Amino acid sequence: MTRQIVLYDTTLRDGTQGEGLSFSVADKLKIARKLDDLGIQYIEGGWPGANPKDSEFFARAKSLTLDEARLCAFGSTRRAGGRAGDDPNLNALIEAQTPAICLVAKASLFQVRKMLETTAEENLAMIADSVAHCKAHGREVFLDAEHFFDGFFAHPDYALAALRTAAEAGADCLVVCDTNGGTLTDKLAAAVSRVCAALDVPIGIHTHNDADLAVANTLAAVAAGVGHVQGTINGYGERCGNANLCSIIPNLVLKMGIPCVGEQQLGKLTEVSHYISEVANLPPNIKLPYVGASAFAHKAGIHVNAVLKDSVSYEHIAPALVGNDRRVLVSELGGKSNVLHKARFFGLDLSNHSAKVRATVEAVKRLEAQGFQFENAEASFELLLRRAQDDYVPPFELLDFLVLVEKRIAKDILAEATVKIKVGDEIMHTAAEGNGPVNALDAAMRKALLRFYPELARVHLVDYKVRVLDNSSGTGAIVRVSIESSDGVHSWSTVGGSTNIIEASWWALADSLEYALSKWGL
Repeated sequence: MTRQIVLYDTTLRDGTQGEGLSFSVADKLKIARKLDDLGIQYIEGGWPGANPKDSEFFARAKSLTLDEARLCAFGSTRRAGGRAGDDPNLNALIEAQTPAICLVAKASLFQVRKMLETTAEENLAMIADSVAHCKAHGREVFLDAEHFFDGFFAHPDYALAALRTAAEAGADCLVVCDTNGGTLTDKLAAAVSRVCAALDVPIGIHTHNDADLAVANTLAAVAAGVGHVQGTINGYGERCGNANLCSIIPNLVLKMGIPCVGEQQLGKLTEVSHYISEVANLPPNIKLPYVGASAFAHKAGIHVNAVLKDSVSYEHIAPALVGNDRRVLVSELGGKSNVLHKARFFGLDLSNHSAKVRATVEAVKRLEAQGFQFENAEASFELLLRRAQDDYVPPFELLDFLVLVEKRIAKDILAEATVKIKVGDEIMHTAAEGNGPVNALDAAMRKALLRFYPELARVHLVDYKVRVLDNSSGTGAIVRVSIESSDGVHSWSTVGGSTNIIEASWWALADSLEYALSKWGL
């Protein structure tokens, strides 16, 4: 019989404790649907009663239709010295009407005495009463044994007693938590093995990433016998984050042969990762394994050459398995294979033009030395390839420009740009003002070109970034200007580099407009 692992996502609760992360109620509902689509079995929605937002979420979630996932409410055991039936936290958990409840309890004597300021015996009674109370209301109950590993290494008998107490009260799964995230993998695995041997109840794992071991510790716990895995999408969470389900899931399926989600669901992993980062209003982490934009990106020429012959040479899985794509980057570290691959991607056949390929490679190296970088400016690189074609006719030619910036006392700064642009046999000499030198330059270029290409009115700048490449040179340093443009349908990125920020902007702006005209005939 194939072993099964239960996936428990806590992005909506533990994940939101990460710095800079906040979800609205609408966000949480959307994310819950997305997690259900991914095949997550349990979704922890928050702590009902802890704040108005979580209370509203559980009220609205009662009408939420999920195909596979079960919603779980999170809360703590009853207060010391109180009764479970009178405890406001437990009452809020019951009123949330979720099919599952996760109770957090202390499994460390230090935490019990120092933080809860109660006795070891009372803490066990709190666990027993709270679990039994939730079970009496027909809920599936998980116990998160907080600070378990710290407690186990200091007082193993008490940490196990906390788990045993919950099991005897009817808990459906006991989750051992590396709350401080500092346990090394070999020690964690040994402790989990002892827990699994001592208790005849499903055991789960919940790890944090403070020692950069959350995923490794989770997988080691699975190997040691746990059947319930908790984590968050993209590893979101407090301090250094929680165990990243975007790494755990493909490792379980593809490396350990444990089918916790289906093949089609696994293929949605990258989409889900990016979707939730977008809802969180956080940029996707390009360095994330499996789902990051750089996970299957190849830059060095020898690597690209090998990957194009056989992908297993530098890829541990096929990117499509997790919904990702292979990317070949163009830079001074690349070679002919990089250029040929990108040319084919752009619909250009350079296989019989080795001289042009070599010239392009040299051009890339020369331009990158001047501050250009083409990894994230594919429109500029595609133009570089197109300009090398014998039949390419540029839609316009930049002849020169002049930019003036004037500050007068008690008046705003004035920026004015004058440009000469040749279109066919006609030379346009125009000027425009702007709220800065780059804006003025952009306005002057458009003023000259719109007469010939009125469609360019649809093109607008989405983003403009400047990076100083050599801090030691001060104001004389090389700068790189990166521009993202859009026509409302397509988006593209261009780049310019120079010791003069206006010239760098000139190159990036010109590429942006030329690309739009050459690519789509705007």
